[in-house]
Amino acid sequence: MQSISTIGLDIAKSVFQVHGVDAAGQVVVRRQLRRRHVLAFFQKLPPCLVGIEACASSHYWSRELQALGHTVRLMPPAYVKPYVKRQKNDAMDAEAICEAVTRPNMRFVPTKTVEQQSCLMLHRGRHLFIRQQTAVINSIRAYLAEFGIVAPVGRRGVEQLLEVVADPADDRLPEVARACLTALGGQLRALKVQIVEFDRRIIAWHRSNATSKRLDAIPGVGPALATALVASIADPKAFRSGRDFSAWVGLVPKQNSSGGKDKLGSISKQGDRYLRSLFTAGALAVIRYAKIHGTGHRPWLTGLLARRPTKVAAIALANKLARMAWAMMARNERYQEPAALARLNEIAPTSPA
Repeated sequence: MQSISTIGLDIAKSVFQVHGVDAAGQVVVRRQLRRRHVLAFFQKLPPCLVGIEACASSHYWSRELQALGHTVRLMPPAYVKPYVKRQKNDAMDAEAICEAVTRPNMRFVPTKTVEQQSCLMLHRGRHLFIRQQTAVINSIRAYLAEFGIVAPVGRRGVEQLLEVVADPADDRLPEVARACLTALGGQLRALKVQIVEFDRRIIAWHRSNATSKRLDAIPGVGPALATALVASIADPKAFRSGRDFSAWVGLVPKQNSSGGKDKLGSISKQGDRYLRSLFTAGALAVIRYAKIHGTGHRPWLTGLLARRPTKVAAIALANKLARMAWAMMARNERYQEPAALARLNEIAPTSPA
């Protein structure tokens, strides 16, 4: 055990696989561990390099093993997969992790703190409630449409349908159907209460974090996106540039280049889907404001909208917002208004776009 220098740890719910090698690359240990024995096993080892795939519970195990003095490196599973030699099983996965963690050009995932994971849980929970709310609304509309009862699209339309369900004098609904729809209406109201509560908690977390408050100054970046960025990016300097960060979010064109000929397609849509949706929504909000109040103070956006459709311009603007957010996080800077907008505010101060 004393000669182990690198360990590949394949984590799971109950059974963990360990693959350890010495400095010369010779296999020293290859065994399974039950969950309750993992920390005891690593307590007996001298400090070594431990590789883990960045998946469910990986950040917890990274923090626990670092507390024992080990150096832990988390890796995206997609980058570990090429090192699996043949059949896929826990032993082969652990061996591949042990091999991949020693590669000099491997990309690693910084370990998130407990606070970051808690904030991400707020976002994921809120997003789940919103999806459930949409599903319940669609069900209510579909069920009532079977009886010829429809309402306009939007929040007010759903409220009109619930008023029909709550009216016992309306004989268009059988009692059995009314009972089912009443239960769905109660679930919808409960989901709305939960969403409002999660929004309140996200705002409170935003106000308690200095970096999140600085990011909120960027046009199109509100408390939701600012907190999601701070919670998702454990170390902004893990990205070499703003373009690398934007590529991680999935806002750069997909490449299919060969022979010195560059062929760029639509955005890659790789990386964090949730952050990408928030960036896109923020960019659309900026464009909507610019169309209402004028785009004279944003020459770059004005020229882009003249050449490209709105949604294409929104993706380009989302890419730009992502680079700006990375620069502010990596350099600990505040948002600086463009020169044209600053001059306009000096002449006639207006509300920010």
